[in-house]
Amino acid sequence: MEIGYTKWLEEQFSIGANLSYKGYWDTRNTAIKNTKPSSGATAIEINQAFWAKAIEGQDQLRQRMGLALSEIFVISMQDGCGANNSQGASAYFDMLNEKAFGTYRDLLEAVALHPVMGCYLSHLKNQKEDVVSGRVPDENFAREIMQLFSIGLVQLNNDGTPKLNANRQPLETYTAQDISGLAKVFTGWSWDCPEYPADNCFKWGNGGTKGYDPRRWISSMKPYPKFHSTSEKRFLGTVIPATTNPDPRANLKIALDALAKHPNVPPFIGKQLIQRFVTSNPSPAYVSRVSNAFIASNGNLKEVITAVLMDPEARDISMARASPSFGKVKEPILKLSALLRAYTAKSATGSYLIWSTLDAGTGLAQSAFNAPSVFNFFRPAYIAPSTQSAAAGLAAPEMQIMHETSSAAYVNFIHNLLWSGLGAKGYDNLQSVPDVQLEFQRNPASSTITLADLPAVLVEDVNQRLMNGEMPAALKTEIITAINSIDLRSKAKPTAAQATETFLARLRSAILLTMASPEFQVQK
Repeated sequence: MEIGYTKWLEEQFSIGANLSYKGYWDTRNTAIKNTKPSSGATAIEINQAFWAKAIEGQDQLRQRMGLALSEIFVISMQDGCGANNSQGASAYFDMLNEKAFGTYRDLLEAVALHPVMGCYLSHLKNQKEDVVSGRVPDENFAREIMQLFSIGLVQLNNDGTPKLNANRQPLETYTAQDISGLAKVFTGWSWDCPEYPADNCFKWGNGGTKGYDPRRWISSMKPYPKFHSTSEKRFLGTVIPATTNPDPRANLKIALDALAKHPNVPPFIGKQLIQRFVTSNPSPAYVSRVSNAFIASNGNLKEVITAVLMDPEARDISMARASPSFGKVKEPILKLSALLRAYTAKSATGSYLIWSTLDAGTGLAQSAFNAPSVFNFFRPAYIAPSTQSAAAGLAAPEMQIMHETSSAAYVNFIHNLLWSGLGAKGYDNLQSVPDVQLEFQRNPASSTITLADLPAVLVEDVNQRLMNGEMPAALKTEIITAINSIDLRSKAKPTAAQATETFLARLRSAILLTMASPEFQVQK
């Protein structure tokens, strides 16, 4: 607000990632092994690194972009490829942050060649076809790089609307033959290895005499021509001729260039970034403007996210208020991060020992990097059945993980946080309180607590911290009335302790009622 949007964006683009996922993982791994040599860091340390970055990081745009990309280019810690190779997964998430403001084409290649993605979508160790045994190349990654990472299922106009055939049906973007042809490109790629390109390196990441390279889940995959398809590769109108001496790297370049230049990419990727940051149902004109920025900048993601955030539809508050279709349901982990940042959460250990929030009955039904499948926690076009938004034909992606159980669990989770704090009670569970505490939990003399002596002033403070001053008057009145009814002071001889207890109860209740409200949970 002090320096303006443009200057703020420039500052955010210039800030490097404040904390490396892998750096956090390595530090915790060393500390854990020093205490218990047979143990070590796991996937939970990546979750803790996420919260350390979300709460303390000043590079918030990069972190939000990294989160959005992780929900498009999905690997999951719920899968053994990520969970069993968590150091490699930490490097994957660092890569997303590093590429967040680069070009889409560079990002696509980094995703395609990361060994954890290679494991997750099974193109690591993918071998060429064999007519004798009947083996064919694995098609999993070829399918998903088109369906989810680049062009989608149907041909799109520049404004994101589907192209239709003569029967008014959407035109498909690719066929089974395109998948088979592209799958051949993704043969012959496997681990980096000290004895590369030995066969055992390709098959096991181990050349035989030098053992496993400890960086094999971190370093980009290497091409192994011996295992790369020699036959013709035909896909999306591109043809790579058959050859007896294949060059996997050259063939990969041809394929990724073709995908990155496909006219579907700008509206397909651009619209999803709009949905992750601004609104679930952007107008075709909004999508078109973002697509144009994508095309004009040759897929420069810095220019694309600037177009997303600076578009008139994103900045016109009066239009947003008036529109029945503008806005989005907030992701659960972003509702939590809003609270933790607004009330200056700190970790006693410095490590943010926050456990997984994945459980729908006790947590948030979402935990960063823990999607149930490559399709993320929710699909971009998801329409919630039997809802008013469905009746209006509106997508509400985040509602795919919102139901009776998760909605109740969310309120209980926030209640427990406000009354006790969040996370483990220290490395050895010996702290008296959970590791992460809000400012008013750490400081009994907090000015935020004393505001509660004036309920209207307190609610306005909550409004500014959590709802950007946009709390509707009716909700504000409802919360003021509720917390006015809370008074734990003795009428005869009130004590200072009773006053503090009263003010804390009012503060916690005001925050809880705000965060439980639909007005907070929907970003307008």
